Amino acid sequence: MRKSAIDIWVGIFVAIGLLAALFLALKVGNMNAVSFAPTYKISARFDNIGGLKPRAPVKSAGVVVGRIANISFDDKTYQATVVMTIEDTYKFPKDSSAKILTSGLLGEQYIGLEAGGSDDMLTNGEKLTQTQSAIVLENLISQFLYNKAADSGQDKSQDKSQDKSTAK
Repeated sequence: MRKSAIDIWVGIFVAIGLLAALFLALKVGNMNAVSFAPTYKISARFDNIGGLKPRAPVKSAGVVVGRIANISFDDKTYQATVVMTIEDTYKFPKDSSAKILTSGLLGEQYIGLEAGGSDDMLTNGEKLTQTQSAIVLENLISQFLYNKAADSGQDKSQDKSQDKSTAK
């Protein structure tokens, strides 16, 4: 009798563990927000997508309005083409713009849509023309260091020219 009670508690503990592992797997795979609402697809081209991944959210005003369906490379324009699925309940003007943004300093990347002012709305298969690529942290750091090195080199040359002019 006592052994069956222990077996039941072990079974409950194992079931809770499996549910927790399933939850974590869905969270890591970004599958926790699966929607079966009707959607339409739009695409945009970017010079640099950074760490953007398929299934990443597409947000407007902080609200998830869709997901990234596909990312491909166009070998003619040397740009990345991002295909997004947007829920039918959200309509955007044709002159809307797309930016690749980051949640926090080192968080996940997503696409932010900003609505334009056109009366015509985007439909299935249309392309956004106004885009802004991802800001790559490594590029910013290297640019900052390069500018600091250039500034220190100018300071030294100015100090030498000032020393020569005061010596005369």
